[in-house]
Amino acid sequence: MTAVSIVIPMKNESENVETVLADIAAACDGKAEYEIIIIDDGSTDDTAAKVLALRATHPTLRLLQHANSGGQSAGVHSGVLAAKGGVVCTLDGDGQNPPSELPKLFTPLLEDTTGRLGLVAGQRVGRQDTASKKWASKFANALRARILKDGTRDTGCGLKGFRRDAFLALPYFDHMHRYLPALFKRDGWEIALVDVSHRERHAGSSNYSNIQRALVGVYDLIGVAWLIRRRKKAQPVERTDG
Repeated sequence: MTAVSIVIPMKNESENVETVLADIAAACDGKAEYEIIIIDDGSTDDTAAKVLALRATHPTLRLLQHANSGGQSAGVHSGVLAAKGGVVCTLDGDGQNPPSELPKLFTPLLEDTTGRLGLVAGQRVGRQDTASKKWASKFANALRARILKDGTRDTGCGLKGFRRDAFLALPYFDHMHRYLPALFKRDGWEIALVDVSHRERHAGSSNYSNIQRALVGVYDLIGVAWLIRRRKKAQPVERTDG
């Protein structure tokens, strides 16, 4: 029975597919029953062909395809909808999120006995990016933390683990993957934060620029702040005492 679904959106990452899958197997084999779902988000290279060819050596590997690019949040959402596991872990398809960190994400969720832990979010240390990218991320994270008070310093990290049912109860919008701590807290879930490592991109190039992130980030931040203020403030308790 599948316990963990590992969801990986990819766009034009054919040169990274084999390395990412090998690293997942090395990190997760024997630790949990898992499946891997790669979402090919409108790639124009041979990412899909590489994934299909690797199914022979990774029998739990599944491929979903978007006919056109919907973005990272769309990829994550499609993968979670298709997931068989009650726990879902995500990581970026560029290989910069080391799959060796995955057990840090799914183990606390699988061992949770309270039923209250909804999200385990990775926070990058020793980030291997350009100075401009790190500066832009630091500024965006500081602004987000001040407005949303979500308690995390790095929501842009792709390494996250969460309950599938809790994620699917969240309101969907593009770029929601950057606001999961705030959204899970909004719905009353407990959140755990874990430090994770980061590494240089093995091959290929980023699909997003700092300017693109900044432009959409302003609208997203306002929208998430509104969602938090307008959350449902009462929950029903079923009575059976006659």
